[in-house]
Amino acid sequence: MTPMKWFYSFLKPYRPRILLGLILVTFLAALAIVNPIVSGMVVDDVIQGGAYDRLPALLAVLLLVTAVRSVLRFFVPYNFEVCSQGVLYRMRDAVYRKLLLEDFAFYDRNRTGDLMSRQTGDMDAVRHFVANIISSIYENILYLCFALIMVFTINTKLAISMICLFPFTILLTFVQFRHIKPAFHKIRTHFSSLNAFAQENISGNRVVKAFAKEDYEKEKFDRENDGYRDAELGASEIWSRYVPVFEFFSNILTVVLMLYGGLMAIRGELTLGNLVTVNGYLWMLNMPLRMAGWFVNDTQRFITSVEKIYATYSAEPEIRRPQHALERKYLQGGVEFRNVSYRAQDRDILENVSFTARPGQTIGILGPTGSGKSTIMNLLCRFRDPAEGEVLVDGVNVRDMDLYDLRDNIGIAMQDVFLFSDTIEGNIAYGRPDCPFEKVKKAAIAADANHFIQAMPDGYDTIVGERGVGLSGGQKQRISLARALLKDPAILILDDTTSAVDMETESYIQTQLKNLEGAHTIFIIAYRISSLKDADQILVLDHGRIAERGTHEELLRNGGYYARVYDHQYHRKGDPSHYGTQ
Repeated sequence: MTPMKWFYSFLKPYRPRILLGLILVTFLAALAIVNPIVSGMVVDDVIQGGAYDRLPALLAVLLLVTAVRSVLRFFVPYNFEVCSQGVLYRMRDAVYRKLLLEDFAFYDRNRTGDLMSRQTGDMDAVRHFVANIISSIYENILYLCFALIMVFTINTKLAISMICLFPFTILLTFVQFRHIKPAFHKIRTHFSSLNAFAQENISGNRVVKAFAKEDYEKEKFDRENDGYRDAELGASEIWSRYVPVFEFFSNILTVVLMLYGGLMAIRGELTLGNLVTVNGYLWMLNMPLRMAGWFVNDTQRFITSVEKIYATYSAEPEIRRPQHALERKYLQGGVEFRNVSYRAQDRDILENVSFTARPGQTIGILGPTGSGKSTIMNLLCRFRDPAEGEVLVDGVNVRDMDLYDLRDNIGIAMQDVFLFSDTIEGNIAYGRPDCPFEKVKKAAIAADANHFIQAMPDGYDTIVGERGVGLSGGQKQRISLARALLKDPAILILDDTTSAVDMETESYIQTQLKNLEGAHTIFIIAYRISSLKDADQILVLDHGRIAERGTHEELLRNGGYYARVYDHQYHRKGDPSHYGTQ
């Protein structure tokens, strides 16, 4: 499907309204030919012919036509605005829904600011085209055609002398359209880049201030701003070379009418009333010539925006729902990795990882930064697919499962905590928005968040700032944990969830996790031994491989990486064989 066909699919439901609007525009343009005719009759019949009794009727016609055109001038823009808003609503909704279906790889490739510019600036260019440009182009074509027809009915030679300019105008329009296209592509690219830069720096303003890099960021913004300005000026330079020529051609028509038309009137080939009538049509001939350059600009801006939006919309996710997905509303929580490997950017992240977690077990995962801990969880949730091997849940390959069913049975408290600009209750209940408040509070108590929430002026109705601004790191982590617990999932993933809380709070949370109702397979990714030591099985990752596995006591006796981390965190030295008794 081409971008224009895709756009037409949104325009199609509004064809009746657009057709109605074009019919009204046709009446509007047709009525424009009446006033010059009446003006000519006033000159020939009333002023020169002395038929003064006809003047009231002619004036009544002028007033009636003016009134009808005024009414149509209200309904026509409103009708096209309704169409444009309808198209924009459906298109924005379709693009947003597609963005929700995209996978992690898509968002790795595209910056947030770029995607936002598709939904704002580019969408507005589409709205402007549907609301204004379609009707304006059609109206000006009608003005041109109707005026030429009327001039031909008055005097053929005068009409031919005027129409000689039109081939030059058409050629110039084509040349401008071809030259302006790359300029508008450059504008949209720089606009997206500027938008992305501003969004990133506004979101990261605390980091900027912490490092006192305001001046540095201003310089970078100036470069982005200069690029966008230069792109706009480059496009302006192109169309500014053509618009004066269109203006020149439109003014030439006045010269032709005054010289040649006046000469014909002197010779008696044209009455004075006919000359007045043709002069009345002059604006109908001038306007299309004068507006041609602007229409080319707006049309090319629209086409470029549609292409940009469609490029975003048409990007297909690598992770998608299988055609014949196995639907399982409730999972038991058994997990198995069979010889799983994962690569990204030509780098091995995981190599031949295999382990099994039975329903209800707690699995701890430890390892240095970049060892692949979070990647294992991404593969389990099928945020990404392995390059080799299989990830199974309840004995079924996750590639064959319905994505919604799989993820609905997994609760995850992510390492990078994200909170919405909503109430604390709304953030906790995000996974189960219809649950009663009692369950929200119970989850908050289990995450040791209830006490600080109730201490806030509005309690659970406190509005959280963007991304949790106003809350400490530990508070955000506990709200994130409460959000995961409230889902009551078969599989619970805690990705470094207690790194920002004190040891006492962590101990309380560990106790609450042990006392969860029902069977939950729990994965705990952490750097603290205290978070992992009670796990049924602990996996130690190193450079994408499982270097060690076992219980806390077994790993201490092995004297490997796990024991060294234990030594460091508990300041213990000695024979690892004694660690199991600690």
